[in-house]
Amino acid sequence: MLSVHTCPLATLGGKETGGMNVYVRDLARELSQRGIAVDVFTRSQSPTTRRVCTGHLGEFGRVIHIPAGPERPYNKNLVFDHLPEFIRRVQDFVVRENIGYDLIHSHYWLSGWAALNLRATWCVPVIQMFHTLGEMKNRVAQTPQERESPRRIEVEGHVMRFADRLIAATPLEKGQMSWLYGADADKMSVVPAGVDLSLFRPVPRVEAKERIGIPPHQKMLLFVGRIQPLKGIDTLIRAMKRVINQYPDFRENLCVTIIGGDPNPDSELEQMEFERLKRLRAELGIGDLVTFLGAKDQDTLVYYYSAAEMVVMPSHYESFGMVALEAMACGTPVIASDVGGLSFSIEDGFNGYLVPGQDPDALADKIALLLRHSSLRDHLGEQAIRWAERYSWTYIADEILDVFEMVRSEFVPPSPDVILKAAGQKTISEAVNCTPF
Repeated sequence: MLSVHTCPLATLGGKETGGMNVYVRDLARELSQRGIAVDVFTRSQSPTTRRVCTGHLGEFGRVIHIPAGPERPYNKNLVFDHLPEFIRRVQDFVVRENIGYDLIHSHYWLSGWAALNLRATWCVPVIQMFHTLGEMKNRVAQTPQERESPRRIEVEGHVMRFADRLIAATPLEKGQMSWLYGADADKMSVVPAGVDLSLFRPVPRVEAKERIGIPPHQKMLLFVGRIQPLKGIDTLIRAMKRVINQYPDFRENLCVTIIGGDPNPDSELEQMEFERLKRLRAELGIGDLVTFLGAKDQDTLVYYYSAAEMVVMPSHYESFGMVALEAMACGTPVIASDVGGLSFSIEDGFNGYLVPGQDPDALADKIALLLRHSSLRDHLGEQAIRWAERYSWTYIADEILDVFEMVRSEFVPPSPDVILKAAGQKTISEAVNCTPF
């Protein structure tokens, strides 16, 4: 597996970490438990990190940190310029270890570009999953700073043309790749993300509240995700102002907890959004209700999910939305924007509610409904548990392995001309310098 720009072992909720990290880690762990050897290559972000990490992904799984560019957190768009070094060092590692691979499973556009170049040397099929699409992010961007680079869009289209198989998390994402990039629908497979049901499970609410220090009588609304404009946290804050205006008695025993990001973020965009949200909270006079806690590890997160009355996901775009699955596995209903993958993971009125995106009034109505009717909240939570069971990694890994076996059985090594085109002109170095991104 290739996860170039972010390590699957990184703390979640921080800069450049999220659902993709969970996906790579948990799928690799599930495959390892089945006796399948998995090496996950990622860019080293610290010279003190062990180059080869074992034990985190099971007996047969390893995470291999490859120096490429500055060994520190780095702008992911600039990582592209260091892909030649990354690819060369991966190839050197494989030669030293004297190992070979049956296939490459690459994640995100940077990894896809690296995978196509490694395929030229290893002559194995490439299966690509993007997790998010640059074109979709640009469609919901509200400022120039939020837009993805033309280089990313170009590379995504290139990888879609030359990868042996594309995996989409939902039928909608499959359609988006076809509509926006002209990708061949015949070489796509739809396989949703999974959830670790051994970790995300219902914990009695009283116990969960005690573990995270919330009084038993207090009701908590929870948001989990990065501090980014496309996550729509401002819509949640505005919705809470409407709830309090309509039901002032809620204020005394209600809190909104924001988990994710870094209280001292070094990303300019994240810092700007963090400051904007704090100003909005103050302007609306609900600073006492909304708390930013920063990133939390998943072992702790399970208690927040279980303690919450509901999880709110007011995103402008989600390719899948793994937070929704984690919350439902804990027996917590989800109120989410009717966008992207959330439209598929939430069945309105069964395990939560879908509301129009960027609509504080509609969001406030559903929040108030569940706060006023605890029996409805519990009923939706019970049904959410059953819903999440179908996304166990046991089932999802079976589907992924079916794709792997199909691609391996059908793989025909590409011709030299195709290899050169897939690798971006003659070499990746020339592509970095010459491709008009």
